[in-house]
Amino acid sequence: MDRVPFTLLEVVNRIHRRLFRLNDKIEYINRELRLVNAELSNHRSIDEDARRDAAVGNYIDREEAGRTAGDVRRFEKTAFYLKVRRAKLIKARDRLLDRLPD
Repeated sequence: MDRVPFTLLEVVNRIHRRLFRLNDKIEYINRELRLVNAELSNHRSIDEDARRDAAVGNYIDREEAGRTAGDVRRFEKTAFYLKVRRAKLIKARDRLLDRLPD
């Protein structure tokens, strides 16, 4: 016996399940982004101190400043990619919301 095409209720239920999964992923990324931003703030502060020390210090201070600047760049890159991922998920969620019947 062939299956009857999906009913409207089945389609709506499937969309709702996908929406809940997307919302969970968006919330997870938001939590990760808060942690990364807090860590980035700490690394920026450390980097500022290291740059000041390098301006008046020796070669070791300059090497340390280079490493702290790398840490800042790495966390900025991570935050950027989390924001991109979140934007894609939000766009997918909006498309699903548009598919829901009125």
